[in-house]
Amino acid sequence: TIPTLALVDWNMPVMNGLEFIRAVRQKHCYSDMKLLVVTSEAEVGQMVEALTAGADEYLMKPFSSEALACKLEMMGLQRAERA
Repeated sequence: TIPTLALVDWNMPVMNGLEFIRAVRQKHCYSDMKLLVVTSEAEVGQMVEALTAGADEYLMKPFSSEALACKLEMMGLQRAERA
């Protein structure tokens, strides 16, 4: 099955986050997968580049669970209810 969400770091081995986003967005079978860039890279140009390439949202590290939940809700993904 295809994941609903991928958390993508800008700095990854083999390919960087931007290359990963572009590769995923070229494959139709992944068109519904949400991509959230989570990184410590703070340059606005990188954020814009990632979003232009097909990332759905961008979240700066370190981040809180509340910030992550907010981004997931913005992306249309519901936060799981806790019992």
